[in-house]
Amino acid sequence: MTVLNQLNHELIQLVGFHSAQPRTVTLAAKGKIEVILDFTSVDTMSCSFQEIRVNVPALTQATFDKLKEWGQKLCQRITYLLENIGPLEYDEDAAQVLIRSTPPDQKPTGTRFYEVILSSHANGNFSLKRFESQKGQTGRTQVDLQVTHEVLKKLVEDLVDTVP
Repeated sequence: MTVLNQLNHELIQLVGFHSAQPRTVTLAAKGKIEVILDFTSVDTMSCSFQEIRVNVPALTQATFDKLKEWGQKLCQRITYLLENIGPLEYDEDAAQVLIRSTPPDQKPTGTRFYEVILSSHANGNFSLKRFESQKGQTGRTQVDLQVTHEVLKKLVEDLVDTVP
């Protein structure tokens, strides 16, 4: 069963789910890649999730150039979220690439942005989260990502297809 078929099946099973405690779903993709989603709400057209992670064992201890290549491919391909994403920081010593919304969503009350971390440690990881910062307050708070089923399917497909 393809990763998109698995995702379709899970979305159908989860319709009506809504909880502060996320339901974690793991999808198996080609090349031993795992896509992990932490759903907080699913209806017939859309869903909310705390995070999407991709584990790519083939990228464990990958060269830093491979991570940069993956980050660049992701930024070029994922153009349909609320904000565009672009590389913010390349940390060769930590073997990580940090990608964020460029520019973030600016509101009078604060800022919202996507954050992607690519790492060659611990199974070659990808993590996508969304954060919010309130004007006049320090720090940031993680918020759910909200997308239609169609956007989620495209996102999962693009994440798997861009793996170097």
